[in-house]
Amino acid sequence: MRKRLRKKLSNVSPEETCEIYNSFDIVGDIAIIRLPSSSRANAETAANAIMNRHRNVKTVLLQASPVSGDLRLRSLKHVAGKTKTSTVHREFSCSLSVDVAKCYFSPRLSHERIRIAKLVEPKETIVNMFAGVGCFSIVIAKHANPDKVFSVDVNPVAIQFMQENIKLNRIYGKVIPLLGDSKEIVTSRLQRVADRVLLPLPEKALEYLPCALSALKASGGWLHYYGLEHAKKTESPAKKAKLKVEEALDDLCVDFEVPFVRVVRSTGPNWFQLVADVRIM
Repeated sequence: MRKRLRKKLSNVSPEETCEIYNSFDIVGDIAIIRLPSSSRANAETAANAIMNRHRNVKTVLLQASPVSGDLRLRSLKHVAGKTKTSTVHREFSCSLSVDVAKCYFSPRLSHERIRIAKLVEPKETIVNMFAGVGCFSIVIAKHANPDKVFSVDVNPVAIQFMQENIKLNRIYGKVIPLLGDSKEIVTSRLQRVADRVLLPLPEKALEYLPCALSALKASGGWLHYYGLEHAKKTESPAKKAKLKVEEALDDLCVDFEVPFVRVVRSTGPNWFQLVADVRIM
């Protein structure tokens, strides 16, 4: 794939070519490419190369803006193939219906979704505070045996797709969609109910940490905190993330330990998304 794409983009600088063939995601049968502004004239060439290599790809979209806002959306422009933004993505025997223009979705978190599912003990109650179309929740419900996964999101379109995904995966009664801000939902409906709480929105995880603690049972449980860290080559993003979580929890006067921290992915030059598994005692 890379050799073919490099050949097709032989009129582009090596740095831009590297960025092009390393910067696309495949969600179901849709490929989403990210190009520097100077290379966007080559979007159609890149799209054709991707479609020739990945026969299952029927649509190629260009990401025209960063992910932003409370709904974590981005501007997408059609480049090649069918004109559509909805698809069904499959991972680990789960079917995830999503509109990539109206809902946040990242296939690059698939390893995290199955990792968390494997940590879940039978009959746990889980609160997913930023559930989107239900990706973490669906994978957990399919691969573990939770009692319930309360899945909160502020995006009404994401909730509609979550409801569809519950039907697609036949997990009725396991995943409970809840529309609204997770602070309000947890405060009014989910106090002291959870064995495990997920915070998979790096931009708000630290702010919502006290609320996540209030959702855990009085006996304690687990928090899965996802954050963003900037780290130079001489710095450890994992250490920085762990220190940030520890300082926040110390301020909240709780007993805890952080046995696991890892880099989930790079999100830009010297920027990293990390996860910290936190045990609250």
